[in-house]
Amino acid sequence: MTRTCWNPVVTILWLCALATVRCSAQTSIGASVVLDPQDVTVIVGERQSFFAKVRGMLSQDARLNLTTDHTDLVEIFPTSIVVSPGDGGFIDRVYEIVLLGLSPGQFDVDANVLPTGLIDDAAAFIRVTVANSQPIILISSVIGWIYFAAWTVSFWPQMIVNYRRQSVVGLSFDFLTLNLVGHSVYAAFNCALFWSGFIEQEYLDRNPRGLNPVLANDVAFSIHATIATLLTVTQCFIYERGEQKVSRIAWGIITVFIVVIIVAGVLVGTATFHWLDFLYVLSYIKLSVTLIKYVPQAVLNFRRKSTVGWSIENVLLDFTGGMLSMLQMLLNGYNYDDWASIFGDPTKFGLGLFSVMFDILFMVQHYVLYRNRANEKTLQEDSSTTTTTASNGGSKDSLP
Repeated sequence: MTRTCWNPVVTILWLCALATVRCSAQTSIGASVVLDPQDVTVIVGERQSFFAKVRGMLSQDARLNLTTDHTDLVEIFPTSIVVSPGDGGFIDRVYEIVLLGLSPGQFDVDANVLPTGLIDDAAAFIRVTVANSQPIILISSVIGWIYFAAWTVSFWPQMIVNYRRQSVVGLSFDFLTLNLVGHSVYAAFNCALFWSGFIEQEYLDRNPRGLNPVLANDVAFSIHATIATLLTVTQCFIYERGEQKVSRIAWGIITVFIVVIIVAGVLVGTATFHWLDFLYVLSYIKLSVTLIKYVPQAVLNFRRKSTVGWSIENVLLDFTGGMLSMLQMLLNGYNYDDWASIFGDPTKFGLGLFSVMFDILFMVQHYVLYRNRANEKTLQEDSSTTTTTASNGGSKDSLP
């Protein structure tokens, strides 16, 4: 039998080797650099500071070189910083860097480290916005809150009109149903991206330097819109509605949306889609609803030759919100010289303009074309006409 003898010399050597490995592991942590804050706004002709924060173990001098790709928009002082290790090789220092705004624009500034790999520079970037005017920034912010309030309040006048009349005759059920679908999927999109850390990480993986596009007011608005629309739908089951009902065309459109959602869900389940892709599908449905939801109400008003039952206050508030939203985009386009976000990708601006055009149509119907019928005297006539038309082959609010 072979006997194993304990050798104190070997043991001591083994412990020394283990200690060396541990020390090496500690010194191999390295240093990292972060630019803070990572979103900076500077006014043309003015200066704004940000900071380069370096912390960790550093074995030799390193140099931080700030990119100068946008010298026509901003000047940077200094453009290069020498970082030296402190006592024991550990560094914990903050360096101030100053920006001077020259011309409006939006871009990234990066800090590249030499020698490469000596310092972790994954967070060594900032998003810089150079603006023409600070007052315009404040005005844009105020406008944003005003149109947010206008759009939020715009859901309530219709419910008040329904309550006072104890009737929903004149309110298109197609419009209401499509609106409920649109706001529901929009709320699902906002809530998931705002509250789910998993989905937010998916977004950041695809957009490493992006910010979560969903803000708290987006979540609040979409949830409120869904609840308010659902309450209006509930009124349709309580109050007098004649023979109005959701048309087959509207049900067909909603069926298509449901099929699309199911297919997207299956693709997620089979790992063909990510959850973020599924949410994008919901956002596309919201955009589609916005394009078509006003048509049934405009057609219903035309057929009845009246806007009784359709809240003009709702239209006025929606018109106010839409106009202010587009005004804000134009102000921001000028202030940041960012016209590409409007005309290069016209989806948001185009949808706002599309909604405003329908609001103008509703105002023309209410105040010009059918102004003589916008009174309570026509209520009974509208109800009886709706009933008679339905008995002769369909509902008044069906799409052609």
